Order: sequence, then structure tokens, then C-alpha cells
Amino acid sequence: MKVCAVIAAYNESRTVGSVIQGASQYVDKVLVVDDGSTDGTAEIAREFGAELVQHATNRGPGAAVQTGYAAAIAAGFDYIVQIDADGQHNPEYIPKLLEVAVSDECDVVIGSRFLNDSFREWPFVRRLGIAFFTKLVNLVGSTNVTDVTSGFKVHRASSLAKLSRSSDRFPAAEQILEYAKKGMKIREVSVEMPVRSAGNSYLSLKRLMLYPFYVTWAILKVMLFK
Repeated sequence: MKVCAVIAAYNESRTVGSVIQGASQYVDKVLVVDDGSTDGTAEIAREFGAELVQHATNRGPGAAVQTGYAAAIAAGFDYIVQIDADGQHNPEYIPKLLEVAVSDECDVVIGSRFLNDSFREWPFVRRLGIAFFTKLVNLVGSTNVTDVTSGFKVHRASSLAKLSRSSDRFPAAEQILEYAKKGMKIREVSVEMPVRSAGNSYLSLKRLMLYPFYVTWAILKVMLFK
């Protein structure tokens, strides 16, 4: 079983090294997709031994993970661990996610902060948004997940290859809905996920305000066209 960790990173020089170091203990390769960073993220990723793919400009977290997926699938990996570069996802959970993915023959396993109390640390507005889109995906996808926007996942590579290309900006809800619509097996694992302690979130005030519209449109696309 060959496993690749895909880390999408944009100006995460303060945390990406420790994430690479942690993830490399549990996977065969760590692939960092540097999404147009200007703070030395790429150099640090190389220093910590990750394979690096770079976008010339910032294209969004969805575009970055899609680049990583494509590279890992082309390289013949069986499972792809998707983990953020900001330190919110503890690599020590990777074996647990992989164990469920393999033993239960899952297409995707989601690390959920809503199966423990760590979600309470997140701002109320973010929690409200996550809860709303989780309920929407569960309703239209006839599934039952608790954390549809989580970016900490293990994908079966062959299943991921069957999905359409998702949004460049906010792909998580769209992706899980397509998994559900295609009748693929989705499971969740409790993962403590504290708020970030370093760096700046991709969700600026402007992006946060536009977030509901982007995600709603993405969900509609899945419902109508995928």
C-alpha cells in the first residue's frame, strides 16, 4: 500500500516544516503544492524533504489540492492523505484515518472536529457556516456527515480519480457531495482540530463574506451537472 500526503500551502512558512516532518513518519511521500507563496514556504518545504510543485500565482486551495491529487494519482499511490499546512491538523491522526480507510474499504475518510469538543474553539460564525453546509450536503446527498468542510481526509486514489474537478476556492463541501451522489463510502474519524496559532487564514474578510455564495454555487453544480 503506497500512501502520499498532499499539503496545499500558501504563505505557511511558520508551520509547513513541522507538518511535513510529522506527516513523513506515516506516509511514503510528502508532496507540497506551493500556491504562489511569497514568504519562503517553498524553500522550507524542500529543506524538510518534501517533493514540491509550485503554482506561479495564487490560484486558491482547491486548485492546489487538485494539482496534488493529479500528481499523486499519476505516480500510482493507493491512498492520498490531504492535510493542511497551517498546523491545525495533527499528523499523528494519519494512522487512524488510514486504518479506517483500509479496514472499512472506504472511498474517503474525513477527520471531524464535530465528533469531539474542539469545534467549540472556532468562531461562532465559522461554526454556523459549517453546520449549515453540512446539513445541506446531508440533505441533498442523502448522507450523514458532521464536518463537511474539513480539509483533513484520506482518499482512496482510484475513487478520487472518478470525481470531477472541484472549485479552485472552496472545494470541500462540493467534493463530499459528489462522493455521496456517486454512492461512494464515506466515514468520519474524531480529530481534534484547534484554530490556527500562526500565519494568516486564506479566508480574508472579503473571502469570508463571499464564502456562502461560492459554496452554494458549488453545491448547485454538483446537484445539476455531476
